[in-house]
Amino acid sequence: MYPTVKDLSDCLRRRSSQGLKALSVLILGLILLLSAPLQVPALSDTQQLVVDSWRLVNQGYLDPDHLDEVRWRRQRQKALEKSIESSEDAYRAIEVMLSSIGDPYTRVLRPADYAALKNSTNGNLSGVGLHLGPGEQADQVVVISALEGSPAAEADLNSGTELLAVDSVPVKDLGLEGTATALRGDVGTQVVLMLAGGDGEPSELTLERRSVDLRPVRTRRLRSGEHTIGYLRITQFTDGVPEQVQQALEELQDKNIEGLILDLRNNSGGLVSSGLAVADDLLSGGTIVETRNREGINDAIPAGLGTLYDGPMLTLVNGGTASASEILAGALQDNERSTLLGSRTYGKGLIQTLTNLSDGSGLAVTVAGYVTPNGRDIQGEGIAPDRLLSDPEPLNPDGDGDRWLNESEQWMEALLEAEAPDEPPA
Repeated sequence: MYPTVKDLSDCLRRRSSQGLKALSVLILGLILLLSAPLQVPALSDTQQLVVDSWRLVNQGYLDPDHLDEVRWRRQRQKALEKSIESSEDAYRAIEVMLSSIGDPYTRVLRPADYAALKNSTNGNLSGVGLHLGPGEQADQVVVISALEGSPAAEADLNSGTELLAVDSVPVKDLGLEGTATALRGDVGTQVVLMLAGGDGEPSELTLERRSVDLRPVRTRRLRSGEHTIGYLRITQFTDGVPEQVQQALEELQDKNIEGLILDLRNNSGGLVSSGLAVADDLLSGGTIVETRNREGINDAIPAGLGTLYDGPMLTLVNGGTASASEILAGALQDNERSTLLGSRTYGKGLIQTLTNLSDGSGLAVTVAGYVTPNGRDIQGEGIAPDRLLSDPEPLNPDGDGDRWLNESEQWMEALLEAEAPDEPPA
């Protein structure tokens, strides 16, 4: 029997129903597939170090426009495309990532280096006692200053000396932080420095590493003619410096000093907060410094109205005066609190934050720049003293034959004589 029209209609209806059910199942499957969360592989601990470092720079770096210029997001992707199985793999990946920025002060610090840096801000140090900075040319590393009493200071290594190699490894391969790391080591071991000579010929210098007592604050009383002058030397701004300076000023004033010579030569900086605290002690009102953040906003840091010492002051500076000590010198000069004597300062006008990473390493990120109260940018320029002192510069501040200190005493004596009231007529 042939199918009737009704039979064909029923058949088509059944097939249509089955097709709709199949299509519904297919659509539902697609919906479930599309709505299911993508399974992103979890980051390993070492990969997380890279991501955390990228994030800290992305959120805090002083110049976000520069991050865009170097395609900062792409730098993270490139770093994570590499095999990162160990902490050392992570550090190398972070270093490559940070190198795209071109800022030697934004850097990763391996756990040992980070611990050494924190110890130095607490007043403890082992090594050769050199503070280093970038030179004018790419890959150059130069001496900012040698810590007083350190092997480097005893070898008369002065500001501006260029390092070429450490233990035969070229500085251009080590970089700034790698060079600092290579100089550290166990007490009693030796390190060989290759230095650029003034005549163009390199020279070798062997130093023995040892523990260095920073003694960041040193003070004594000077007699110059008929006058009593206080001498206050700050070699580095560490945690306890503000309290030590306060105690030193109290002791000097108990000895009836008539003027104060503040010596910031070869003070390469340290904790900015300590430098600000000392500036606050020596100023009565006014601005200490202005910082500029990534939004371009200037934030003026004011001094309190009280002061620990309000008598005549002179301040000694040189090419080893950098960072926090430049903040102090600039504040004293712009507020006309002290005349600066010596030579132009180093010129580090950037501020870094230090952040702990999860494995005990650290990340330093440039987050702000600073200018003096009168708006002078210190970065790369330094601060010119009010009075240049005679060459050659003494290599050992406050040591035997410190001609600049002697000249400062003479300047202070003349200042005190000029401020002395005239004798009443007989």
